[in-house]
Amino acid sequence: MKRNEQQQWNEQLQGGGAQSDVLIVGAGPTGLVLACDLARRGVRALVVERSPELFPGSRGKGIQPRTLEVFDDLGVLGEVLRWGGPAPVGMTWTDGNRAGEYRIFDDVEPTEDAPYTGPWVLPQWRTQRILFDRLRELGGDVVFGAELTDLTQHAESVTATLVPAGGGSPVTVRAGYVVAADGGRSTVRRLTGIKMTGERVDPAPLLVADVVIPALDRDNWHIFPPAADGMGFATLCPLPHTREFQLVARPAAAGGEITGDEVRALIASFTHIPAEDVTEVLWASDFSVNAALADRFRDGRVFLAGDAAHIHSPAGGQGLNTSVQDAYNLGWKLAAVLRDGAPEALLDTYEEERLPNAAAVLGLSTRIHRGQERRGANTRQLGLGQRDSSLTRETRTGLAEDALAAGDRAPDGNRDGLRLFDLFRGPHFTLLAVDTTLPDRLPPLPGLRTARTGPYEAYGRGLYLVRPDGYIAWAGPGGDEVAAEELRAWASRAAGPNGVRPAGP
Repeated sequence: MKRNEQQQWNEQLQGGGAQSDVLIVGAGPTGLVLACDLARRGVRALVVERSPELFPGSRGKGIQPRTLEVFDDLGVLGEVLRWGGPAPVGMTWTDGNRAGEYRIFDDVEPTEDAPYTGPWVLPQWRTQRILFDRLRELGGDVVFGAELTDLTQHAESVTATLVPAGGGSPVTVRAGYVVAADGGRSTVRRLTGIKMTGERVDPAPLLVADVVIPALDRDNWHIFPPAADGMGFATLCPLPHTREFQLVARPAAAGGEITGDEVRALIASFTHIPAEDVTEVLWASDFSVNAALADRFRDGRVFLAGDAAHIHSPAGGQGLNTSVQDAYNLGWKLAAVLRDGAPEALLDTYEEERLPNAAAVLGLSTRIHRGQERRGANTRQLGLGQRDSSLTRETRTGLAEDALAAGDRAPDGNRDGLRLFDLFRGPHFTLLAVDTTLPDRLPPLPGLRTARTGPYEAYGRGLYLVRPDGYIAWAGPGGDEVAAEELRAWASRAAGPNGVRPAGP
């Protein structure tokens, strides 16, 4: 690295925050979602990425309904819907002939309480570009070409050493917390000594690539099943608003860097498409299909998120989505501690809540990959919840088994001229009274919003405190002073002993 390049790089790090609240290592979907969430909460985050640019491939292309809700809250849903599209109907092929349509996913109609269906197909490179643009709108940025080489934890901070990927002098930055969003081969995880436990899901490696095939129609997700010997399959999914298809094939070519000619040869081998019809190979990668879970998600002031914490088979379309949920869970908690005076113990609930969820999703993805379970309601992630979390408190009794309860996702709805997702959107708690009254004394939570609505079947009668990440933290009957006092006690735990004076509705 030349001297002027080194100086520019140093200045970029200093400008990004050599004294940052949070150092985020990795600018994939996990790191970018966390950076956006922290930026809108006024938390200084320094995002560093070893690569010289954003990830160029389509790998994680399926956006599940719960993630669409997160993107709605973060202010990027419009762009996600603009550049994506619904998953195409599958078309199976046999010996070069169309054998019939195949429904890869169940058809689900939008409802008032769950307005987004999916999966919504959007290549990962586009998702990251949308999030990156949003981060810049919020005043943040990414330092590219910055490789983490060392971490040292102190009582109240972490010191990190970063080296320019192209060569140059190291730079030391200090942050209150570090978040590993640097993928399955996480440097942060290695430096903290956290182990991963897992298994090989598929003995054969997979190939994923972005290719251009003008002769192939874009009306279907084309599926080429294994031959009679059971060896080899391929799928070609058209990527919305591009010329490209995402190719997934098994097995991948053995060893070394994958060339365009090898990709063309695989397509010709597994399909009826001649190699010469593949006019471009834009990106390609092979990988082993593993399922692995970090033994813990936290080490002092260091947190693991996304693929650094859990690795999935891509079969269930869960990896990117689960990673987004990690970031969304951690963001509001870091901000509460750093900005709102919440106790440090609040951060312990990140691992408490996310590790069991990640383990469950890991099992789901593996069963789908092995053909033991079909894609369905579980893959949409709307049923994920926090009922067993120590942060969750349900004070009502006699609820029906299928009733909405504390720990569940807060449904959308339109009541009395109010859309609930509009009410929830933003970095705040929301106290919602459904067919009941709000308490006279509100809980001491930062920026608390309140609202009353008439009867709504999706909720049932009650008072609901909705967390910044859209889950119900506390639920109780309205008009009950004992319950209201319990709510204030919960808020004191989450916001600290002194609380924070809530804002108006």
